Amino acid sequence: MRKRLFGGVMAGVLATGGLYAAAPWQSQATPPGEKTVTATLFETPFATVGKACTDSLGPAGYGYVEVSPATEHIEGDQWWTSYQPVSYKIAGRLGDAEAFKSMVSACHEAGVKVIADAVVNHMSAGSGTGTGGTQYTKYDYPGLYQDGDFHGCREDIADYTNREEVQNCELVGLADLDTGSDAVQTKIAAYLDSLREMGVDGFRIDAAKHMSAADMEAIKGKMADPGFWVSEVIYGGGEPVTPEEYTGLGDVDEFRYGSHLKSAFQGGDLAGLQNIADGKLESGKARTFVDNWDTERNGSTLTYKDGELHTLANAFMLAHPYGSPNVFSGYEWSDKDAGPPSGGDGWTNMHARPEITGMVGFRNAVGDAELTDWWAEGSALAFSRGDRGFVALNAGDGDLQQAFTTSLPGGTYCNVAKAAPGDCAGNTVTVGDDGKVEATVPAKGALALHADAKE
Repeated sequence: MRKRLFGGVMAGVLATGGLYAAAPWQSQATPPGEKTVTATLFETPFATVGKACTDSLGPAGYGYVEVSPATEHIEGDQWWTSYQPVSYKIAGRLGDAEAFKSMVSACHEAGVKVIADAVVNHMSAGSGTGTGGTQYTKYDYPGLYQDGDFHGCREDIADYTNREEVQNCELVGLADLDTGSDAVQTKIAAYLDSLREMGVDGFRIDAAKHMSAADMEAIKGKMADPGFWVSEVIYGGGEPVTPEEYTGLGDVDEFRYGSHLKSAFQGGDLAGLQNIADGKLESGKARTFVDNWDTERNGSTLTYKDGELHTLANAFMLAHPYGSPNVFSGYEWSDKDAGPPSGGDGWTNMHARPEITGMVGFRNAVGDAELTDWWAEGSALAFSRGDRGFVALNAGDGDLQQAFTTSLPGGTYCNVAKAAPGDCAGNTVTVGDDGKVEATVPAKGALALHADAKE
């Protein structure tokens, strides 16, 4: 069966019954606040997320952490079970309501806001007992939804050029909620409001493409305070449902970005990345990412398995001004269905790697400074962010020796791609009074300097 990624699910898994698998009233140009970088800690237990906020995310300067769905879901070890809710209770494998509230509190104390992944387009694909004990059947979820709350189309989406089908039929067998119904909208709004009351700052709306933007706007209208929203809308060439339709609701995940990075970094031609925004959402509407849990499984982007190239692509995302960056941090896998590790081993911890945390600090330091001094040659590139920062990336197989032009003031800087500013011995670089810097950037390595890491 042909597999195709849409709306956060992987079509073609019907046989398993599994799912392979957001801005205040007025759309925000970026997540509100000065710290605009998000870390997605995929399928990470809430208690572990809270500790990560304290130990790494807060100190590194992340503005947001995105957590996987909190709702009660179907039983099973596979990761996609989290994307088949059976009630709106917090009773999944990641923790209960108390663990969730404790996580939000810990993250806020660390200066990190919380984005909750909200699955509101659909419920389950089958019947059974949920992770919180709820007995359910498809189209009947006690105390929540009954048959009349779902769309009348009880067939899988087959034609993505048909808007009606995409937004009213079923995604790989999942019971599709009638989000045009006032009663359904009211229940979804109440669920999202309950998370806001627990301190959640915003939402990633899963499978937003499969709900009309008008329905989503109506749900927001029933909420006391919707918070920040980012919508998952996967671009498909020639399809009638487009990411641009959802920008009035908040930011939108820009899936074309990760595919572009993969092509550039694996193809060895980085020059085109100067204009990476071309053909994509406006910068102020786009949430960018190198990869996520769907794309790392369908091969459309770089992944942790690409090693240093993957790290360099994340460094580029954090250094370049386009969009609002989202660093994906998941776990190692060989089986695409495999759920998260049960213990402390097996996590990629991408969010906490020094090469990444240093670039989060870089982005916070350069702010909205313009991109200047662009230079690119084959597998290498360099650019300044005004007089606030400079970065050089070498995706090649040999060292890059170059006299770079920067817009930085003269002085000695810490290379934050290799060391923390407070512990930079042996990793300093001198910029001349003319803005020139002579440096050797190792193969698959980076040089990153910014004004807040200057001796």
